Amino acid sequence: MKTQQFTVVDPLGIHARPASQLVAKATPFTSEIEVRTAEKAANLKSILGVMGLALKPGSQFTLYVEGSDEEQAFAALTALITEMGLAQ
Repeated sequence: MKTQQFTVVDPLGIHARPASQLVAKATPFTSEIEVRTAEKAANLKSILGVMGLALKPGSQFTLYVEGSDEEQAFAALTALITEMGLAQ
């Protein structure tokens, strides 16, 4: 299992557009991919789940990736999160 904690830095938070890009990136992988906050958890392959987390600026979340292609999935998702300036 690969994990990494992030703090949202995008001034708009993780709203519909970046959430849909994260879901699109996660969907092709076979690994279980989850985003967790202190209160909630969501499958990163579900736009409704990600939107339901209501990740605002300053929110902390942890990315969890586990499965046969976890290395590739984790690398792709952490790169996308950083490149889009969503979190650090």
